[in-house]
Parts: sequence; structure tokens; C-alpha cells
Amino acid sequence: RGMGRVQLFEIRLSHGRVVYSPGEPLAGTVRVRLGAPLPFRAIRVTCTGSCGVSNKANDAAWVVEESYFNSSLSLADKGSLPAGEHSFPFQFLLPATAPTSFEGPFGKIVHQVRATIDTPRFSKDHKCSFVFYILSPLNLNSILDIEQPNVASATRKFSYKLVKTGSVVLTASTDLRGYVVGQVLRLRADIENQSGKDTGPMVASLLQKVSYKVKRWIYDVRTIAEVEGVGVKAWKRAQWQEQILVPALPQSALPGCSLIHIDYFLQVSLKAPEATVTLPVFIGNIAVNQAPLSPPAGPGPPPGALPPAVPSAPPQEEAEAVAGGPHFMDLVSLSTKSHSQQQLPPATLDSVPGAPEPGPQDCSPTPHPLAPPLCISTGATVPYFAEGSGEPVPAISTLVLPPEYSAWGYPEEAPPSYEQSCSGADPGMTPRN
Repeated sequence: RGMGRVQLFEIRLSHGRVVYSPGEPLAGTVRVRLGAPLPFRAIRVTCTGSCGVSNKANDAAWVVEESYFNSSLSLADKGSLPAGEHSFPFQFLLPATAPTSFEGPFGKIVHQVRATIDTPRFSKDHKCSFVFYILSPLNLNSILDIEQPNVASATRKFSYKLVKTGSVVLTASTDLRGYVVGQVLRLRADIENQSGKDTGPMVASLLQKVSYKVKRWIYDVRTIAEVEGVGVKAWKRAQWQEQILVPALPQSALPGCSLIHIDYFLQVSLKAPEATVTLPVFIGNIAVNQAPLSPPAGPGPPPGALPPAVPSAPPQEEAEAVAGGPHFMDLVSLSTKSHSQQQLPPATLDSVPGAPEPGPQDCSPTPHPLAPPLCISTGATVPYFAEGSGEPVPAISTLVLPPEYSAWGYPEEAPPSYEQSCSGADPGMTPRN
């Protein structure tokens, strides 16, 4: 009986907008169509922004919540609405501190408008809601040391043929520390194989780590893109250069939210011997100002890298080292075996039609031209492309796989974080307990 009376009850935002910036006015109308008169005690509209996190994946019963804003307007006082169409305009001012919308398996930041027709006792109240998205642009230039070279090194000593020892020096660098969606991340790895044994293949992965604060931090780490290169021959110094197109991803850190924190890393690993270098990278909405540090041409190490070490060999290796000596300083360029990302056609990223749906893997840009794309979901394990049906080709490497949701758990002590292994990471951007 109640729903026959209320034929339509909906919220419409002005100009069909879905994405807003903090500090902007949000205007719209509540529309009601009645088949019969409806007595009511109040008609209200509320605009809220909040974050909820849970320790179970995809569970809407939040364990911890945080509210950013909650404003209510009364659209009509006690009375009776006649049959027919009614339209109630409203306007809210979004706070300047509202965080960017986000949706992940263990929590979300949701902004919405709700309307209620409060009816007399014994009648069911009528409710409707509409989710909108906030993009608070992250200016990469506001991050400390964003223009500094991004480089790190690892040395791995190992034994082979029972009695021999050797070492591998792995140095990795990226052209920038911060990127925007659609920008190309250029990576470079320099490997010195100071041994008589060939190494296993190289793998570079762009990793996303989302931390959710539910009593303790829960970490959800996934691989966004992956490239695999070949190994390095004995006594050779090699260089590998590759690029990864940054897909639509939520911004680093999620400033303004204290329950969810997002970090990105570029991890470069060598198999057999196992050596790994992890570089922090930031994903934002306003690009780094200065011209990227182009990786230097020729065999020199990247800026800030250690000078190439000369292979020091134990006595039993001397003959081998001398035999391999003349070739050691020749720089070999490594080829790429597989790339989990196909190259995009030269299309603009903001040409995608349609506005975001609240689907879990939604990464649509805003409908406004030249606005930065908004991605509200955690990175899919498959990169997102704006155009073309290019299915990404999975890499063959199993070095870094995204954990299944069931694989997380919170140990008594938080695992050593990537932040701790990246001494260059800005402490202001990492979650604190």
C-alpha cells in the first residue's frame, strides 16, 4: 500500500554531475511522485562523507568508522503532500578537507546524499540515497624530495659449484619519484655479475599496498603491472631499460583519511641469486613540475648510484676472473621476455564516455574535459585501459603474485613494511600506528 502511494522518490544532482572537488557546492533536487496524498512529519536531505574498515573482505559491517562531514537540511515541515509531482531543491557546501573517494576489499571512503520522508507512526518511512565521488587532487610537487633521483642498490653474495663464491650488484632507478595516470614510468636496472655463473631472469613489478587500520593495520598488496627481462651472463655488467604505463589507480596516501593508506612501490628482483631492490613511487593527480631525469646514455650508473665495483675474486677464481676480465666491463643490454601490459594506442585517457558506477572495479574518469581521471577502486591485478580491447598478457613470472584475500592475516608484530626497506621513503607519507 505504502509503495503504491509513492511512485517515485529519487535524488538528482545538478547537470548530472557525479564527481566533485572538496570545497565545491553540491546542488540537486529531491523528486517525489505520489499516486495519493501522503501525510508526513518531515522531509529531510542529508549529505555525508565517511570511511569504514573491516577485518573481513567485502564485509559491509564496519569495525572502525570515521566521519568527515554530516549536514542535514529540512525540505518541508509537517503536513501532507498532494498527489502528483513534487521537486525540492537543495544545496550543500562540500568541506575543503574531504578525502578522495575510495573502495577496496577491507574498506571504503563513501560520499552520499540521502533523503527521508518521515511519516506518522505505524507507517513506513521512505528513504533514498545517491552516491557521488570526490576527487581531492594530489599535487605530486607537495611531496618532500619528489624531484630527487629515485635509485637504490643491493649486493648479494652467494656460493656456487660448492666452493666458489661470487656476488651480484643490482642497482635500480626510475626517471621520477611520482607519476600521474597515463604517464610512462621509465625504469632502469644495472646488474654486475661478479661470478662465473649466469643469473636467473630479472622481474620489475609495480606494486600497490593498501593498509587498513582495524585495531592493527591489515595490508593488501597486489601487482599492478609486471615486466620480465632475461638473466645476466657470467662476469658481465648488464643494463635493462623498460617502461610501464601507469594505469588508472587511486592516489598515494589518501590524504585526509586516517583509516586507509595507499603506497606504491617499484620492485626490481633478480632470481638465482635472489636480490631485490624496492623503490617508493607516488601516484597523484598533478604531475611533477621539473623535466624528468632522463637515464644517462651509455654505461654510466644512474645518478646517485655507487660507482661500478670491480669484481674481487677469491684466489681459486683468479684464473677465471682473468679469463673473463676483458669482457667484464663491456656493457650488455638486456632484452625483455614478457610484459603484463600492452602498449596503449595514442589515445587520450580522458576520452572515456560515461560516469563512474559504484562497481568495485570502477576506474572511470570524470565527465568533465581535462579533469584528472578518478579511480575509486584498489588497483585491479589487471591494468586498466581507457580504449581498445587490449587484453593484458599475463607475465610468466611467479615472483610477485597478489595475495588472495584469504591469505592476509594480522600477525602479532606488523611485518617489516616496505617503508622500512625504502630508506628514501618520506616518513610523512607512511601510516603510523
